[in-house]
Amino acid sequence: MKTLKVAMLGFGNAGQAFAEILLDKHETIKNTYGTDVRVTVIATGSRGCMVNPEGLDLSDALRAVREDGRFAYDHPDYWEDVYADSHCAGEPASVVLAREADYDVLLEMTPLQIFTGQPAITHLKTALERGKHAITANKGPIAWAFRELRDLAAEKGVKFYYETTVMDGTPIFNLVDETLRLCKVTEVHGILNTTTNFVLEELAKGIPYDEVMEEGRRRGFVEADPSMDIDGWDASAKLTALLNVLMGADITPMDVDREGIAEITEDDIRAALSRGNVIKLICHGKFEDAPEGGNAAERRVVATVKPVEVPKEQLLANIDGTSSVVSITTDLMGKLSIVEHNPEILQTGYGIFSDLLRLIVNL
Repeated sequence: MKTLKVAMLGFGNAGQAFAEILLDKHETIKNTYGTDVRVTVIATGSRGCMVNPEGLDLSDALRAVREDGRFAYDHPDYWEDVYADSHCAGEPASVVLAREADYDVLLEMTPLQIFTGQPAITHLKTALERGKHAITANKGPIAWAFRELRDLAAEKGVKFYYETTVMDGTPIFNLVDETLRLCKVTEVHGILNTTTNFVLEELAKGIPYDEVMEEGRRRGFVEADPSMDIDGWDASAKLTALLNVLMGADITPMDVDREGIAEITEDDIRAALSRGNVIKLICHGKFEDAPEGGNAAERRVVATVKPVEVPKEQLLANIDGTSSVVSITTDLMGKLSIVEHNPEILQTGYGIFSDLLRLIVNL
């Protein structure tokens, strides 16, 4: 029986969903794959950290966070945050643990910093440089430093997976890696931000903007400050991640020609409806046309995120609620589309879990 030790950086909704799945499937993993998965580190920014090289009690950790709001100071596995200040020149606990803790694979699930990808990039680099495997649910590192992280993982001979970064547990990257072998992706098209999709759909029903946002917050997918969604930044980061991985774009969200939905009015929506169209925030990436006499192999990838009128009979027009869709065009399999229908946090947890299973299978 092999033992795989896991360090979890972040223990929010996605991390807790992953922990629940791991608890439920722990014996199945042992019986099916001959691997005993033990979480040895849980690091959070505001709820404390727990460390035990022999493995933490995930049920205990879930109970503490949900009932008490944090890990108990007097718990035998509680890790004093002051250690980081007194021994490591004030570094965040997550960085210290990524560098010093006992684990085989690091799960990066800290909150997204959309304009830098930090500190998630540092967490991942630290793990990879130690020769540890890494899985990220955080799109920031894939949008800002994918090539560096991918190359570092290859240099160190370890695995680096990131399925959850764009559409929760929907297998986009795995689809291309495992199923569409030797296919070249030439274009990406889709609806990647569920908040704006929901807002535009509800506005089209005549519901006032403030009521739409209030309902979205009540249902848990609209942030207190929704500007990252409304202004198109979240969609840009997701598109960038797709293009960096699938098309070798090597761009950042700042390279996306971005326009959000803040300027879309009810009159715009009604006018589109009168033409048989709906307005959607569309993400699009493709290779630019090669200049006359230029080298087609050196074409760069151009990316846009913009509100677009879409005819009602098209697939994109019928992606409703909090659903999302990605269409990829390939040289050998043509155009393929995958739809995620109204995901819940369970799907995000499964995305992390599926990457862990992929790692176990490929070790």
